[in-house]
Amino acid sequence: MSKEEDKGVHGRAEEFLQVFKKGAEFTQELMRENERLRYRIIQLEESQSNLEGVPASTDENRKLFQRIEELEREKDEILGRIKQVEAENQDFAARYIEIEEENNNLANLYIASYQLHSTLDFKEVLQIITEIIINLIGAEEFAIMLLDEKSNEIQAVACEGILRDNIPHVKLGKGIIGEVAKTGENYFVENVSTYVQDLHQPMVCIPLKIKEHVIGVLVIYKLLVQKTTFAAVDYELFTLLAGHAATAIFSSRLYNDSERKLSTIQGFIDLLTK
Repeated sequence: MSKEEDKGVHGRAEEFLQVFKKGAEFTQELMRENERLRYRIIQLEESQSNLEGVPASTDENRKLFQRIEELEREKDEILGRIKQVEAENQDFAARYIEIEEENNNLANLYIASYQLHSTLDFKEVLQIITEIIINLIGAEEFAIMLLDEKSNEIQAVACEGILRDNIPHVKLGKGIIGEVAKTGENYFVENVSTYVQDLHQPMVCIPLKIKEHVIGVLVIYKLLVQKTTFAAVDYELFTLLAGHAATAIFSSRLYNDSERKLSTIQGFIDLLTK
């Protein structure tokens, strides 16, 4: 992984940690405000109880009853504020859980990226990508497809849960897969639960690209049983994974090509020197 990518992932992780810290401080502030309001209600109820036993026969008593009405209004306002604070607490708790899940997934992807970039063996890179897709994305049936720039055809080089021979070759710009490879834009079905498997129309199609250059696509046809929908964090994971996967695949292919060329050149040199 390059220094720029390393810093980018570090930066996102640090950003989420800062969100956690601010979130914790905000939670404590809300709890203190909630406690203060509840204590104020107790005080108001005690004041009201003390005033209710006074007979309403003098001007002083009328003032006291007016005061009771004011305290009642203040009590209602405080109760409304408590409900608002409690709603904010619930919203924040839900957001906190979502961010915590996202942070954990990003941390896992950060660790996996080290493994992904630790080898220049093409087959090992594909195997590592496969494991990441299963463990982090929760995909059960999917394929990694690469673009042959000579024929402008996209072909599967690795797959999981599907026979590789069954996955169609797709021309650049044709169908969902070809369009994603051409435009570099992500594709997701609108409703995961109603999706019917079609090898020409995947549930998810993510371009594998280096900057704006697409070298292939990741297609997903089925999620694991426990995963019925995509969370917001999944979309970001797809984007990050696609970038890391594309870089690792491109580097390993260049390395393997150079190794073959060196081997061929060395063979010619050996023939000439014998």
